[in-house]
Amino acid sequence: MALSMRSWIDSANDPAGDFPLQNLPYGVFRRDRRAALGVAIGDRVLDLRACARIGLLEGLAPATVEASQTDSLNGLMALGRACWRPLRERLTGLLGDPEHRPMVDPLLVAMPDADMLPPALIGDYTDFYASIYHATNVGRLFRPDNPLLPNYKWVPIGYHGRASSIVASGAPIRRPSGQSKDAAEAAPRFGPSRALDYELEVGLFIGPGNRLGEPIPIHTAEEHIFGLCLLNDWSARDVQSWEYQPLGPFLAKSFATTISPWVVTLEALRPFRSPAFVRPEGDPQPLPYLTDPSDQQRGGIDVTLEVRLTSRRMRAAGTPPVRVSRGNLRDLYWTPAQLVAHHASNGCNLRPGDLLATGTVSGPTRDAAGCLLEITRRGADPLALPEGEVRRFLEDGDEVTIRGWSEREGAVRIGFGECRGRIEGLE
Repeated sequence: MALSMRSWIDSANDPAGDFPLQNLPYGVFRRDRRAALGVAIGDRVLDLRACARIGLLEGLAPATVEASQTDSLNGLMALGRACWRPLRERLTGLLGDPEHRPMVDPLLVAMPDADMLPPALIGDYTDFYASIYHATNVGRLFRPDNPLLPNYKWVPIGYHGRASSIVASGAPIRRPSGQSKDAAEAAPRFGPSRALDYELEVGLFIGPGNRLGEPIPIHTAEEHIFGLCLLNDWSARDVQSWEYQPLGPFLAKSFATTISPWVVTLEALRPFRSPAFVRPEGDPQPLPYLTDPSDQQRGGIDVTLEVRLTSRRMRAAGTPPVRVSRGNLRDLYWTPAQLVAHHASNGCNLRPGDLLATGTVSGPTRDAAGCLLEITRRGADPLALPEGEVRRFLEDGDEVTIRGWSEREGAVRIGFGECRGRIEGLE
């Protein structure tokens, strides 16, 4: 979308803002007890149901108009690019051309007045392990001489998570209980996690999906990605280390996953595409079903990802959040298209609104690590905070905020908003 395009909504033209005319992410908001689809523009939310009601979506496919009047994005996700693109073009015109202001302005809601909800009814949730830096850092903590398992460079590793405990940004996170066992203990204990962690991730919302038994070829995989959101896969590390063998993550992960409310479309991210991760010499190339020349050329996405933390003491003292890490989505070993193609390669049917997560996004340096497990080296090297505090893992009252944005010379900066959660104790 043209760099010069501007909205008649002044806040959308802030060069440091998240939601310019070139972005237009989708979400679901509630106002006056009724949920509706919304589009973020500057510091406002455009009500799509209201747009349809007064005829501003006339001429679009009937299915698009119908989906725009529902209370979740699933219907729109199911329609595919043939409907997504005309709707985006219509919204760009409504919010970019001042002649539409008299009709559109009354349909805008101030963001503080919009209660943001999860953007879709998520039927299934899969979490991958797509960052080789994260996999290597974590593996080195447990297997110093052999951090990566033999299959890592051949197959995108993932597990099926719990969709029912996915919550919207801002929802409180209650400290989970579970079994854990220290090496010196003769038997496991049950109680509140003493090693609660965050994980910096990105979520991929599935669009049309596929029929059961019909794989998704790698060259069409991106047609099934509606858009991206920020994601925090909260993790109880002490519970995880005790329970994960032999079948992988379970209760250590299923208590809560936070997602950001806005879904940024692939169309909005088009100026920020990058080559797929360059594999070092000696690494195997992806198998044919995971190989596509176009995906290798532009399968990566340049999204800066930042984590900030604030403690209860910091908030009381008026101390601003401290940046814990900053990484980039382009550092993933596997591209989003490869994750989708692999997930469906056995005929597994992906459905509109399903959520795929990248796994923790970490970079090659310590300040780009995507979780406290890596940053503190399993608690051995605590993180220093203002007000004289240190953290090995999260404490009650800690608030973690993830933000993401894309920017480069010659393109308008677009953002993802925030993904935020605060830890509550069990008392």
